[in-house]
Amino acid sequence: MQAAVIGLGSMGQRRIRLIKQYARQNETAIEIYGIDLSQERRKNCEAEWQIKTFGSLGEACDAAALDCIFISTSPLSHAAIIRDALSHGLHVFTELNLVSDGYDANIALSAKNQCVLFLSSTFLYREEIHKIREEVGKTDKPLRYSYHVGQYLPDWHPWENYQDFFVANRRTNGCRELFAIELPWLTNIFGAIESFEVQKSKMTGLAIDYADNYQVLIKHTSGHQGLLAIDVVSRKAVRNLEIYGEDSYIEWNGQPDGLSIFQEKTKKVEPVLLYDQIDQLENYSRFIVENAYYHEIEAFFQEIDGKQAALYDFEQDKIILELIDKIEA
Repeated sequence: MQAAVIGLGSMGQRRIRLIKQYARQNETAIEIYGIDLSQERRKNCEAEWQIKTFGSLGEACDAAALDCIFISTSPLSHAAIIRDALSHGLHVFTELNLVSDGYDANIALSAKNQCVLFLSSTFLYREEIHKIREEVGKTDKPLRYSYHVGQYLPDWHPWENYQDFFVANRRTNGCRELFAIELPWLTNIFGAIESFEVQKSKMTGLAIDYADNYQVLIKHTSGHQGLLAIDVVSRKAVRNLEIYGEDSYIEWNGQPDGLSIFQEKTKKVEPVLLYDQIDQLENYSRFIVENAYYHEIEAFFQEIDGKQAALYDFEQDKIILELIDKIEA
């Protein structure tokens, strides 16, 4: 297997590390290449990861018999890169797109060229999400939830100015990214969204031209209802979920050891430990669990091998992105 990672920023380098980990754990040979417009990034990655790098996908395809690519560039660049990769007959793994540019054409091209088109949705690979889905599935009674996700935008990437990366763009803004992360797993667990009401505003002095906080009252087709609060305002990075019903209570603070569930036997809310080993990086939030990033890379390679289908795809993402458009409007 020969794989290329396009975009050698922090996310691209995370993918390189985890592809190498996958190769070691599965005792399989994967030759990794890097692609980036920045000569400095290429030089740094060659030194750190001992990989060969190129300035473009065309150069890489001329030099190596690539099988797949991982796209870790800014979202608005994804559509063209995906089209180029599929045209070369490559399987594609892409980070969140945030916009549906080129979706229909690229879905059709992937089918025509029999290439896997895999879209990252990391939370669907979190053990906590699997457990919450299992618990919600145990009841046929309606549930209610409140879920707050927020972090002050300048703290997202402390190593760079928030105006210098894609969250400064209205089309790929910070709140939109949070919606795109959370809504896939929320609808996977609670069902499609039947209706919603929105309150939004801009309450900070941040140099952005979009709402920096949302409160969305949601009704699901399943009968479950929830309040989703999304913001780029909170000075504490927060991910707080509370689910309750007549026979159920679940709380989760977003951390891998932060899930607690009401137990009928003891009549107490008790912590649930799901990980034998938690893989986290020091310079990232405690909410970021590398295990899930690894598992979706594993799922991508398994889909290439025909062993399983992805948990999330472009058709599902079209629905989510259309929903986010309506929320923003």
